Amino acid sequence: MQRRKFVANLFWLTGGIMVGSDLLAGSSLSFRKKIKGTIRANGEGLSNVVVSNGFDVVITDRDGDYTLPVRPEAEFISVSTPSGYAFPAEKGISRSYVSLAEAGKNQLDFNLVPLDREDNEHQFIIWADPQVKNKKDVGKMMAESVPDVKQLVNAAGNGALLHGITVGDLMWDDLSLFGDYDKAVEQMGIPFFQCIGNHDMDYNKGGDEASDDSFRRQYGPTYYSFNRGKAHYVVMDDVRYLGKDRDYDGHISQQQLEWLKKDLAYISKDHLLIICVHIPVHDGVKNNQELYDLLKGYEHVHIMSGHTHYNKNVIRNGIYEHNHGTVCGAWWTGPICGDGTPSGYGVYSVKGNKLTWQYKGTGSHIDEQVKLFVEKSQDGEQHLIANVWNFDPEWKVECRAGDQRLPLLQFKGFDPHATATLLGPELPKPRGFAEPKKTDHLFRAVLPAGATTVTVTATDRFGKQYTATYNS
Repeated sequence: MQRRKFVANLFWLTGGIMVGSDLLAGSSLSFRKKIKGTIRANGEGLSNVVVSNGFDVVITDRDGDYTLPVRPEAEFISVSTPSGYAFPAEKGISRSYVSLAEAGKNQLDFNLVPLDREDNEHQFIIWADPQVKNKKDVGKMMAESVPDVKQLVNAAGNGALLHGITVGDLMWDDLSLFGDYDKAVEQMGIPFFQCIGNHDMDYNKGGDEASDDSFRRQYGPTYYSFNRGKAHYVVMDDVRYLGKDRDYDGHISQQQLEWLKKDLAYISKDHLLIICVHIPVHDGVKNNQELYDLLKGYEHVHIMSGHTHYNKNVIRNGIYEHNHGTVCGAWWTGPICGDGTPSGYGVYSVKGNKLTWQYKGTGSHIDEQVKLFVEKSQDGEQHLIANVWNFDPEWKVECRAGDQRLPLLQFKGFDPHATATLLGPELPKPRGFAEPKKTDHLFRAVLPAGATTVTVTATDRFGKQYTATYNS
């Protein structure tokens, strides 16, 4: 793998003339040790724009010029789009990079387009695990998920600054369906950034590095950054392939950590920092402490992850991780994830360095945040169960039966809808492996005899209230 990349880059460096193996020792690189270019907008050079080859990180000078060293292992030159400029994209797919193998030259210029409005306020959505395995799954994504996002985009109004990030598992092993995902992005009408997941890899081609080949050909580098307003976004690869079919773990390579340290050196500590990965950092990444150490001192850090097919909010060392419910729910077998969270996606609003958020169930109004059930306990009591899927420690959940306030107990258990539709080897069809998952965003109240109307009010950390009512 390394030799193939070396030869490809040597071909590029020598202007398309293949040379003998005696030059592979490095003498051929002595006369072209630099990659140079200019970042422009409206014909003028842009200063202080971050440019990277995946190893080195530099900024442009006052004329918009940059210089990067040649590295045989480097595959791309990418620009961290600065605030105030449109994201370079092709039919919605982010393209803020150039492939060195395809460029064929060592002068690489980029042209950016200024936005026609201030970008201090903007929105973004997080898609986790569309995870299509076949054309039937693709059909569901196009018929259900894509129209839902289009409706959200239309409601935001013409010219709204809104982008999307998919945090891994675009596919379910069949990488020939990348093109179908791209069509979904094009239809949604907003720029989308992609993060690699464990089902987006090439299997059985070699080690971790070879496993990313198809993804990189389709979407470019697996780690990069961009900016909008006072928000700095970083996409990283935290899936380490272990060399055989579906064998992987959660790990962030040392190369990425070193790159991230250099990238963050240009970001003010008071900026909003959004880190996007596939596997949850808090309990799924073996070297998560190394990442946490790099993020120390940043005042507003949020990690966006997927992978688990349930929704969970976790705060570690002052860092908020949003582990999202999935676009595909329980692998396209019904309307919910294993914890009862609706199939859907995260919706985020940025104002300066402040972030607010909601979870949007596909096909549901965004203010539908609570679902109620009534079950009879073993001792004959009627229990109200409330699933508040985007709950975190700053939420308040209250229950009333008429004028009577009922005590609510938070507990860990199974969502009744998930149990009814996913439990057992025969459910759900045709993917019986999808089982209910225990969750702690459940609440229980004992219903008094004769109660006919019960209301649960959940207030999120931003003071927004959501209500759900049960009528017997």
